[in-house]
Amino acid sequence: MKYLRWLLFPFSLLYALAVVIRNRCYNAGWLKSQSFNLPVIAVGNLAVGGAGKSPMTEYLVRLLKADYRLATLSRGYGRKTRGFILADEPANAQTIGDEPAQFKQKFPDVSVAVCEKRAEGIQQLQANHQLIILDDAYQHRAVKPGFSILMMEYGRLAGPHLLLPAGNLREPYSGRSRADVIVISKCPPELGIQQQQALLNSVRPLPHQQVFFSAITYYSLQHLFTAAQIPMPGASTTIFLLTGIANAKPLVQYIQQYTPHVVLHNYPDHHQFTLKNITKLAGDFNACTSASKLIITTEKDAQRLKRPEFDALLQKLPVFILPIGLGFLNNAAPQFNQMIINYVRKHTTHHRLY
Repeated sequence: MKYLRWLLFPFSLLYALAVVIRNRCYNAGWLKSQSFNLPVIAVGNLAVGGAGKSPMTEYLVRLLKADYRLATLSRGYGRKTRGFILADEPANAQTIGDEPAQFKQKFPDVSVAVCEKRAEGIQQLQANHQLIILDDAYQHRAVKPGFSILMMEYGRLAGPHLLLPAGNLREPYSGRSRADVIVISKCPPELGIQQQQALLNSVRPLPHQQVFFSAITYYSLQHLFTAAQIPMPGASTTIFLLTGIANAKPLVQYIQQYTPHVVLHNYPDHHQFTLKNITKLAGDFNACTSASKLIITTEKDAQRLKRPEFDALLQKLPVFILPIGLGFLNNAAPQFNQMIINYVRKHTTHHRLY
């Protein structure tokens, strides 16, 4: 893999040139970046793959939904539709994408929309909403958000910061300068002060940027088809882990704290599961001779499992979802919350709904 990266490095230079020119055109005003007369919070990251954007978006929704009429707006990656769609009850991963479908399932009373052109999406939403949260929109320069949250994954801060395709960055590391807040995500819960300082030295935040540290919070397992919840099983249980996410390593490590018997069925991020994939999972599960066995998947992957052609197989299997959330280290949640609330209050015409 190391040698392949070097072979791809010239293409990364070309990609970097294109991205730098694009960003400078936006910075100079030669390309239009549209602002709006309502609070717009953008959540994103510099690298491809999961840095905790969805848990942060859900955190913001929980923080603000009681006081503001808000909407989440995503591109809707992986959906089979195009244009602006405001999710309704039957919406699923095929119509709006897996992450927006997850948002709608968890927050049925919150508006969830998708649109490739975020400015067009905001225009559709602004008349009936007081606040827009943009999911995975840090590189979407056509919209100038009022507040930008940059997620940077703890496990990817070390090493060279190379752009695609040799590396994982969507834009140069210097792009972090546009962020109002930087959240270093997926940290070990026991991360010490000296380690945190070393990370700060690596990130090199600007004077106006506050940096927070966060860790993944795991919740009880939830059955795929019912409301049943169970705790994580013990060491004698064999876990079949089905994932189509950017980085399954933290999830595997978490499950291995409970049982060493983990069989990983791993696919690329946003993978559209096929009947062949699910048949293989069912076959491996049924062939396992363990007296205690279970199938676990992620919330995002679960959205892509809810298809009629899979029901006959999955209904016969003990498939459970492992929900996750975001927790701040150093008891910093109140400080972060107040920063967000202050921004929204300052830029909202009507602070509360009556």
